[in-house]
Amino acid sequence: MKLEVSRIKKAYGKRLILQDISFEAASGQSVAILGGNGSGKSTLLSIMAGVLRADDGKVLVDGKQDPAVFGYVPQGNPLMEELTAADNLSLWYDKQTLERELEEGVLRILGIREFLKTPVRKLSGGMKKRLSIGCCVSGNPKILLLDEPTAALDLACKDQIYGYMNSFLSQGGIVVLVTHDIHEIEMCDRCYVIQNGKNMEYQKDGDFHKLAGLMQ
Repeated sequence: MKLEVSRIKKAYGKRLILQDISFEAASGQSVAILGGNGSGKSTLLSIMAGVLRADDGKVLVDGKQDPAVFGYVPQGNPLMEELTAADNLSLWYDKQTLERELEEGVLRILGIREFLKTPVRKLSGGMKKRLSIGCCVSGNPKILLLDEPTAALDLACKDQIYGYMNSFLSQGGIVVLVTHDIHEIEMCDRCYVIQNGKNMEYQKDGDFHKLAGLMQ
């Protein structure tokens, strides 16, 4: 599988957010998207997921436009707060598939069984994020788009999310994540910094002071 993001352009009125975003990734690879606040990172993921329409450019998977192959977890909480975790999952999974995934699949890896009967409004931020990921992968996406997937989470929650990401990659998936986390940057195969609407590949050399300067 090959992901190609080619010359993506997006403006809001006269404000040009993205003007020439291009990168590629192959099966089993993870890509970090970096940049300062307002640089267009979340906009890029929304375009890739088909939530927003680009003004120009293409997102291709094996040479075709196919939004169905993407699973998208935005920064915000997309869950139904008044429902339990189990009820939220039931909106995405049929009963048989849900039971199987809780026993031996993605929902087990994410540790969701421990809070199935709890209303979402009472869950911690980490639990909500794991549940959001569990819902987003119900359609067996080939590419995960994760916007700040572990921001403000404790180490245990991060570890469970990283465990799922590694499992997903080992099965040939592709992960594209927006992050400011140094550990996540180190985990990824490629890193791209968005500046002034364009992206450049960052060659990891351990100089995080230089990277911090690029992300301002």
